[in-house]
Amino acid sequence: MAESLPDGIEGIDATLALGTDSILRLRWARGISIAEEDARRAMDWVNELCAGARHPMLVDMATTKAVSRGAREVFGLPCAASRIALLGSSQVDKVIANFILGVSALPCPTRFFTSETDATDWLRQE
Repeated sequence: MAESLPDGIEGIDATLALGTDSILRLRWARGISIAEEDARRAMDWVNELCAGARHPMLVDMATTKAVSRGAREVFGLPCAASRIALLGSSQVDKVIANFILGVSALPCPTRFFTSETDATDWLRQE
């Protein structure tokens, strides 16, 4: 069973859960354009759920339309994620992920995957 934050947190079109396997799963809504404020709320959400602990995180960004420059900068800041697997399903997802991965000095190891199994296997290698 996965643990998630209370329903009272608003303003973000995504879901977040911490699984019994200790992997955070952040799933962005399909077709979303992620703005800086969305990224800030997501990272605040991650930090709140982790309550001071660090966990590997799977970010499902399949069919994301765009990620703003401000959002990419926020994703470059440290958070409770110890390593991040970006999961996509298309070449467009890979291009967007490469923009995120292009941020200098990411705060933790981060890789792009098209297979959830490969992504979770990599996350468990901590």
